Amino acid sequence: MTARNHLAGETSPYLRQHAGNPVDWYPWGTEALARAAELDRPLLISIGYSACHWCHVMAHESFEDEDVARVLNTRFVAVKVDREERPDVDAVYMEAVQAIHDGRGGWPLTVFATPDGKPFYGGTYYPPVSRPGTPSFVSVVEAVATAWTERRTEIVEQAGDLTDAVAARLRPDPSTTRAPARQLLADALARAETLFDEQHGGFGGAPKFPQPLLVELLLRAHLAGHSGALDKATTTLAAMAAGGIYDHLGGGFARYSTDARWLVPHFEKMLYDQALVARAYLHAWQLTGVAELRQVLDETLDYVLRELRDTSGGVCSSQDADSDGEEGRYYTWTPSELEEVLGASQAGVAAGWYGVGPQGHLDGGRSVLHREPGATLLRPAAVEQARTALLVAREGRVPPGLDGKILTEWNAMACAVLAEAGAATGDGSWIRAAVEIAAMLRRNLRRPDGRWMRSWHEGRASHLGVAADYAWLVECFTRLGEATGEARYIADATDVAAGLVELFSAPDGGWYTTGADAEQLVVRPRDTYDGATPSAASVAATALARLGALTGDELLVARAAASVDAAGAALSRSPFAFPGLVTAALLLDGGPVEVVLGMSADRSLLDTVREAFLPEVVLCWGEPTPSPLWLGRDGTADRRGYVCRAGACLAPVTDARDLLASIDDARLDAASATGMPAAPTPGAGSR
Repeated sequence: MTARNHLAGETSPYLRQHAGNPVDWYPWGTEALARAAELDRPLLISIGYSACHWCHVMAHESFEDEDVARVLNTRFVAVKVDREERPDVDAVYMEAVQAIHDGRGGWPLTVFATPDGKPFYGGTYYPPVSRPGTPSFVSVVEAVATAWTERRTEIVEQAGDLTDAVAARLRPDPSTTRAPARQLLADALARAETLFDEQHGGFGGAPKFPQPLLVELLLRAHLAGHSGALDKATTTLAAMAAGGIYDHLGGGFARYSTDARWLVPHFEKMLYDQALVARAYLHAWQLTGVAELRQVLDETLDYVLRELRDTSGGVCSSQDADSDGEEGRYYTWTPSELEEVLGASQAGVAAGWYGVGPQGHLDGGRSVLHREPGATLLRPAAVEQARTALLVAREGRVPPGLDGKILTEWNAMACAVLAEAGAATGDGSWIRAAVEIAAMLRRNLRRPDGRWMRSWHEGRASHLGVAADYAWLVECFTRLGEATGEARYIADATDVAAGLVELFSAPDGGWYTTGADAEQLVVRPRDTYDGATPSAASVAATALARLGALTGDELLVARAAASVDAAGAALSRSPFAFPGLVTAALLLDGGPVEVVLGMSADRSLLDTVREAFLPEVVLCWGEPTPSPLWLGRDGTADRRGYVCRAGACLAPVTDARDLLASIDDARLDAASATGMPAAPTPGAGSR
């Protein structure tokens, strides 16, 4: 594509997709703002991401149109932003649009701002021709341009007011008093009860998102003795895996379903969804031993490593919804296509199993492969043979576009779940993949001065890392330390934690999205609420608490507690909006349970700890680290296991069953500290 603007040299594949537009796009930065000030023009800021279907639609309809481009190029300075590379910029302008439209927002995000970046109007997708209730893009652009010329004073005042509103929306309640974890959990569960879809699982109606953080909270509630929580979690996971949101041939999940029954998705596949959803399936399998949950876990992680893995050792960001000019074309089938690949008899088997009929679910009679609710996912031999053949045939189709950039946050997410899943299942290939991801990040995303970067593509790192990058790196390295027993990963986690605290700490104990050394935006955003991904606050709270327990660093544990307390009043009012922070509060209020295995301890002790779902437990084994947990226990002949909590340890054990019993005792002690009952630990025998 011949470059016609300023985007060709960017690292973001999304920005480079727009390099051939007739719109004179600039990337976000000082050059664009200086140009707007020089020309005395407002900014048009368009924010999206590579896998976004409606971003592509608006690009084709408007940004590739010469007449639209002529208006933009003569009346505005146009700025393109990849929200995945610049979550800080996206956060500010998304808040502005949500303030304008009563909480509604989305992508593509379209914002108009003064030359210094203060927003004064915005929306999401605008069509090329006006529709009832939705003006055309050109009419909006022309109206804004006219207002800038004729009503400048009013626009500037509006920009100041809206910027103040954004700052207020991002500013936490100054109260740091929060309810106890047991109350937060009970209140979150009460809200979940009202939103839970008894028929199809999940929460709310269409469109329906996986929400793995809420599923994890239900699993945690089950361990805390709340009846019915496990059933809601497994019902949701089973329904998701049966629906068309799950790729029944190649594994992995689309971003969301357009309907309430998980049937027809928007087909983009995001790395963060795979990591977070896989973790929920892992934990549910650990609790229940249900084979279908393990199958989905296996197929999802295998998809990540097969389809998204980069030659650098990192993992690419996403796959588009569109291929061959049509959304979902790559993933959907007609009866005749099944017959062409499989023959009449086998096609009948596949059509019956996957719900492919002559009417289909999409235009052209195309069907989304799915299973009926409650039907088994365990494939008989004939179906497995058909699945394999269809997957091979599908690989001959025009594939969805791949966003090949490597994001630190999402790769650290994938690293953490691969390390945890590899340890729990005994799959060494997953641990090796996690090691490779960590090595890639350390090699390419960490500057010589120790500053971590956000994004890497085709040999170039760009954009300073944000708080979520650092928080997930702490989690990634800590999980790798527990999975491998190698001390270097705990050292890495400790180093990143120091950077997180130094660069991103807010005075009230919360976290700014951007570092103290970063570009100053019109508002310095904060990352507190859990959304499609957990906030930096919730990841940091859990990761720092666990790392602090492993290293004996009480300052890290205190910083984790401050991260939860900073959300105080808002968290207490609406814990359902903070499932990650509720989980962190449960860990902090009860206190982590520390398990140390002597250097010659029997392998069964290690397997017992790793196979069970023990969110309160941190594990020391292998190479000793500079931690009080190792004092007097680093002898090479030590075969014992130790279970400790709150500075006290139970009697050492050498038998796996005794170790599990000691962990149960410590968990019950932690539960009593929070005033909650606790379910017994499910060990390997439950499977």
